[in-house]
Amino acid sequence: MKICIVGGGLISLVLAKALVNKGIYVDIYSNQKLKSPNKYRTLGISKANIEYLSKNVLNVEKILWKINKIEIYNENLKNEKVLNFENNKQQLFSIIKNQTFYSSLIKKLNKSKFFNFKKIAQNKDLLSLKYNLFINCDSNSSIAKKFFYKKMNKDYESYAHTLVLKHKPILNNNIAVQIFTDVGPLAFLPISNRETSVVYSVKGTRNINLINLVKKYNTKYSIINFSDNFSFELKSSNLRYQHHDNILAFGELSHKLHPLAGQGFNMSIRDIKVLMDLIIFKIDHGLELDKSICSDFEKETRHKNYLFSNSIDFIYEFFKLENKINNPILSKTLQFIGKNKLVNEFCIKFADKGILI
Repeated sequence: MKICIVGGGLISLVLAKALVNKGIYVDIYSNQKLKSPNKYRTLGISKANIEYLSKNVLNVEKILWKINKIEIYNENLKNEKVLNFENNKQQLFSIIKNQTFYSSLIKKLNKSKFFNFKKIAQNKDLLSLKYNLFINCDSNSSIAKKFFYKKMNKDYESYAHTLVLKHKPILNNNIAVQIFTDVGPLAFLPISNRETSVVYSVKGTRNINLINLVKKYNTKYSIINFSDNFSFELKSSNLRYQHHDNILAFGELSHKLHPLAGQGFNMSIRDIKVLMDLIIFKIDHGLELDKSICSDFEKETRHKNYLFSNSIDFIYEFFKLENKINNPILSKTLQFIGKNKLVNEFCIKFADKGILI
């Protein structure tokens, strides 16, 4: 049994590691060498997904920073919290540096006899090669352009800007803060007692003075210095069809979200769980890995991911509308509803495990 993964991103590596751990041969094809991503980008990973990764992929406990509380503010309500999430001071989710996670996966994969990395030769027809499954994670690949181009797209006409604050030590720096400002959502995501990642999604131009904007809304950190900042255009998309024969579209190619809730990577980890269950079922019953896995995967995940991605978009549009009308009535309503224990617990479970149907 042999699987081809197209694309050298983080999700490709996580999936490859899950597969080789089960004794499945994996070849990753990419246009460029596997290399660590931008060192200033971070990932928020839910508690349920951390548990899955540690058990089935890689022990990430040593490279993560646990978040025990989430506070959400809206600029219209000044310093009042709109929502507050915590679970008896237990971990809600964790922050991991992309570069650290990526390097750890590469190191482990390179030691496995089941793994190979292959650079795609110019004009190479990968589909002419013999693999049980092709899993395409690269939206720029020839496979994606040929089979996976029909999408439901949304352009937020915004850019996400990220940097890392170095600040004076804060004991128990474990509270994530999301502020819905008049120009877009801003998140402070602790990654240690001395460092905090900032993600700011700003409407309009790519050229902004991010440092001044961060200083405006920072009320907690005594900043020592700022890292370089990294920016990227914000768009969301959902594929209309996720497979063709024995080729499966995966990761951001399949679904791409606004980063305000940090859920894009979590959706892909949940997809890996589903895919691995289907593959393991086939192996345990002595069956070949074939195209039925792709169709079964789409039936299991497509509707859930579509609902989940639209839920994230609704949150963005909700606060965007309130800031547009410049009236806090919507946040006041949400603030009242959020105090209900059952509603609060549902929101925590939704963010942790996704659509539970």
